[in-house]
Amino acid sequence: MFSITVRDHLMVAHSFRGEVFGPAQRLHGATFLVDATFRRPELDDDNIVVDIGLATTELGKVLGEFNYRNLDDVDRFDGINTSTEFLAKVVADRLVEAIHAGTLGEGARGIREVAVTLHESHIAWASYERSV
Repeated sequence: MFSITVRDHLMVAHSFRGEVFGPAQRLHGATFLVDATFRRPELDDDNIVVDIGLATTELGKVLGEFNYRNLDDVDRFDGINTSTEFLAKVVADRLVEAIHAGTLGEGARGIREVAVTLHESHIAWASYERSV
């Protein structure tokens, strides 16, 4: 399986509901280093997994919707704990939507898996992987 990974970052504010979250129940900020990995069994006609520039641009667009926002104020997240794991899935799902829409180019239709990792720090991160 071939793969490429592109990287960006995301800065948000949010709070959690539930005793398991301790002090994170209060409004707090989070900065994530975000890796998006695209995988496919064979390279396209240009011998690439996906155009790195298009993948980088699309990741930036997806993150841009949430960057510098309080996720508690985002209607689609109302009542949802926007955990690192949850956000990794949101980003992965949006990237798969872009693949289906052709935003990453026709050659990207050969991508079979997308994995997104949000690094909270150098010692903790969460990932979500899915089929296209």
